[in-house]
Amino acid sequence: MASNHNTLNSSRVAIIGAGVSGLAAAKHLARHNPTVFEASDSVGGVWRNCTYGTTKLQSPRASYEFSDFLWHDGNNTAFPTYVEILDYLESYAKHFDLFKYIKFGSKVTEVRFNGEVEAPQMVGLGDYGNLLPGKPVWEVAVQTRDRNPEDIQWHAFEFVVICTGKYGDVPRIPTFPLKKGPEIFNGTVMHSLDYCKLEKEEASHLLRGKKVAVVGFKKSAIDLALESALANQGEGGQACTMVVRTPHWVIPHYWIWGLPFFLFYSTRASQFIHDRPNQSFLRTLFYLLFSLLRTVVSKFIESYVMWKLPLKKYGLKPDHPFEEDYASCQMALVPDNFFEAADKGMIRFRKTSKWCFYDKGIEFEDGTTLEADVVILATGYDGDKKLKAIIPEAFRTWLEFPCGLMPLYRATIHPLIPNMGFVGYVQSNWNVRTAELSSMWLSRLMDEKFKLPSKEKMLDQFFKEVEVMKRSSRFYTNHCFSTFIIQHADDLCNDMGLNPWRKSNFFRDVFCPYGSQDYRFDQEET
Repeated sequence: MASNHNTLNSSRVAIIGAGVSGLAAAKHLARHNPTVFEASDSVGGVWRNCTYGTTKLQSPRASYEFSDFLWHDGNNTAFPTYVEILDYLESYAKHFDLFKYIKFGSKVTEVRFNGEVEAPQMVGLGDYGNLLPGKPVWEVAVQTRDRNPEDIQWHAFEFVVICTGKYGDVPRIPTFPLKKGPEIFNGTVMHSLDYCKLEKEEASHLLRGKKVAVVGFKKSAIDLALESALANQGEGGQACTMVVRTPHWVIPHYWIWGLPFFLFYSTRASQFIHDRPNQSFLRTLFYLLFSLLRTVVSKFIESYVMWKLPLKKYGLKPDHPFEEDYASCQMALVPDNFFEAADKGMIRFRKTSKWCFYDKGIEFEDGTTLEADVVILATGYDGDKKLKAIIPEAFRTWLEFPCGLMPLYRATIHPLIPNMGFVGYVQSNWNVRTAELSSMWLSRLMDEKFKLPSKEKMLDQFFKEVEVMKRSSRFYTNHCFSTFIIQHADDLCNDMGLNPWRKSNFFRDVFCPYGSQDYRFDQEET
């Protein structure tokens, strides 16, 4: 494809996004002098753009840190606030001098492939090989904040790493029948993404004394309902109603009947009983034999949650096993005072499978209504739409080919899109660690420390992972590796020629959880 514009040769590698994944990629690809394009004016990604006053980390602090940059001693909070997380990420960027690579206020509007695009299915990074310096195949269009919006700069790169993630930027908005949508509602309708952009006083003014309806029951919805309840404390306060279609499992903390949560899913021993890709006949036999044990573990956790939280009282007990939410990364940590607010009548719940708007609020499928002044849609984000907005049209079909999920080998490389990596797109309960390992792996791939298999073998590996996810959860389209994340890390280590068994002895390797420090590779290994 010929270019008809002036193109700048910036560096060998472009990284799009400066959130957690973008920072990890910048650090591990630093020897290639990458150019990082960040649309906002700071690092942090979703932690900067998609948070509320009550937002905290969902996992224990120690599981959300880089291997070579621990939380500083002054922060002993088990679940840091979003402000503390942003401070940690900025400190990481300063410590490794990453700001010199980042171009803030630089929004990528388009990415073009400077090569044959008529038959993208015939092109794969494994076939393409490592390109020689000075032979860029990608052109990146960038719109900068300090220039005329119509003034687009084009930059040429050999390799592009997309670190925009699934969340933020593009809201997922429900569709409604004609004259049943927000246009007929007399109140205020907004997505949680728009709520995040409000200043503290604006948000309080929006909620205070208003009948608020929050649509959803995942983490964002739970945080929003609690914010509304807190804003409506005292005289004149109004209750917030959560409109719930599918309840998901929430937990109060990471202890289950006195046992640490990691014992159930985060050790080699616990993941041994779960399905995984490429397992041997003997391993498959063990998986089948342990099916009862998996059910017992899930029921054991459910029994504690039902005892500890009033899910039955409010009709919020999920119809599916706990394991399905864990396997699809949908388990949420509920704030301490959430059900306390519900017990005071400040948070209410309405389950429904269908709903629409009417002039005074929300109408349910049974004909009943809910009056509201404000409706906030905590209905998630459209990560695929965000990607399709910048990926060349010739490659868009392959983003969801062939089963509705993006086929990523090692959660990083699309076998049918040449010289492009994706970091932070596949979910797990080890998001920082996974982003860091993927970035290490990608760096060694670009340094030709190992070679990729054929695109057919890469796709076959992806199909096997999808089959495991389908057997593990009905919500498999979330594309989550939680129940076989240790094997995924092992695969990355094996590709890099590193020992996947990271602990000092066999007992610790099998029965202790893996942490960020286990994947800090010394110089002899690398």
